[in-house]
Amino acid sequence: MAKGFPIVITLDAGGTNSVFSAIQGSKEVATPVIQPSQGHDLELCLRNIIDGFRRVIDQLEEKPVAISFAFPGPADYRNGIIGDLGNLPGFRGGVALGPMLEEQFQIPVYINNDGDLFTLGEAIYGFLPFINSELQKNSSSLKFSNLFGVTLGTGLGGGLVHNGKLYTGDNGAATEIWLLNNPFRGNSYAEESLSARAIVREYMANSKNSYEKQTPFDIYQIAKGLKPGDQEAALKAFQTFGTALGDVLSQIISIVDAPVVIGGGLSNAYDLFATTMMQQLHGSCFSFTNTPRKRLVIDVYNIEEHQSLVKFATNTTTIVKVPFSNKTAGYNIEKKICMGTSKLGTSKAVWLGAYAFAIEKLQQSGHL
Repeated sequence: MAKGFPIVITLDAGGTNSVFSAIQGSKEVATPVIQPSQGHDLELCLRNIIDGFRRVIDQLEEKPVAISFAFPGPADYRNGIIGDLGNLPGFRGGVALGPMLEEQFQIPVYINNDGDLFTLGEAIYGFLPFINSELQKNSSSLKFSNLFGVTLGTGLGGGLVHNGKLYTGDNGAATEIWLLNNPFRGNSYAEESLSARAIVREYMANSKNSYEKQTPFDIYQIAKGLKPGDQEAALKAFQTFGTALGDVLSQIISIVDAPVVIGGGLSNAYDLFATTMMQQLHGSCFSFTNTPRKRLVIDVYNIEEHQSLVKFATNTTTIVKVPFSNKTAGYNIEKKICMGTSKLGTSKAVWLGAYAFAIEKLQQSGHL
C-alpha cells in the first residue's frame, strides 16, 4: 500500500453491477468487489451496497477515512439523497443513501455526479497536468487552472473545475449540459443528439440495412471497416454527432473559457467525430447585416493531433514597451485553449476524483 496516505472507499455504480474498491494516494489498494445492483428492489439494492463496502473494508489493514463515489442522478448530492432513477427503479421519492452509509460505517460519506468527479480527477491527475507540462516544456507563460469535462455515453454529462476546486453551483446543479439546446431540433435537448441512442438512431435513419439492429459499438466497427454494414451511414452518424458536440461546446467555451477534456465510452470514437466537432469550433456566425465573425473569441486546439498540440504549446507571448517608460510588458497576443480525450481513462478519473474530493472535504472540516 501507499503508506502515509489515508484510505477512501469508493464505488462504481452501474445499472447491472456495482463495483466496490479502496483508494490510497492515487492507487487502488483492494481487490474490487462486484455486487449485482438489484435496482428493482430498494432494500436488496441497499443491503448489497452495505455488504460491498464491508467486504472491501475487511481487506484493509487500516480503517478508511471516508466513503466517496459517483451515483446516478437526479439527486441532492450535498445531502446524500438520491432521487427517482431511471435505471434503478427501486429508488423513488428520495432515498437517504449518504446518511444511511454514515450511520452504518461511522465515517463521512460523499456522493457526487460522475461528470463532476471525472473532471476533478483529470484536473488533478490527468489532462490538466499534461497540458501544463507541455506548455512549460515550450517556455510558455500560460498555465491553466480551470477545466471543463464532458462525458459521452448512455447520456451527456459535464463538470467544471475552477482554480483546482470542483464547481457545483449554489444548488449543486451546475454543468447540467445535457439540457442545452439541441442544434438539430430546437424543441429538444442536446443529449438527444449526443448519446449512444443518438448514434443508433442516426445510423438506422440513413442505413440501407435499417432493418438490422446495431449497437453503438457495432456502428463504430462498421465505420472503421472492422465489421460488415453500411459504412457510409456509420460514418455519417459519428459526423453528425461531432457537429452537435461542436455546437454545444461552442456555447460552453464562450462562458467558461477553459480547456475541455472528453471521456465516456463514446470518446473512444473521437477520431470519427473530431473533424466535424472542430469545424463547428472554428466556424463563423453572422450579424443581422450578414457580417461574419469567428464563432469563438478563443482559439481551440485539438491536442490529439500532434501538429495542433505543437502549435498550442508554442509560446505566443510578445514583449511591448510601456509608454513613457523604459520598462516592457508581456503581451499574450492569442487567447487559446485546447481539447482532447481523457489521459487517465474515464473510470480511473472518476475514482481519483472521488478520492481527491473526499480528502479536500476532510481537510476543510479538520478531520485530516
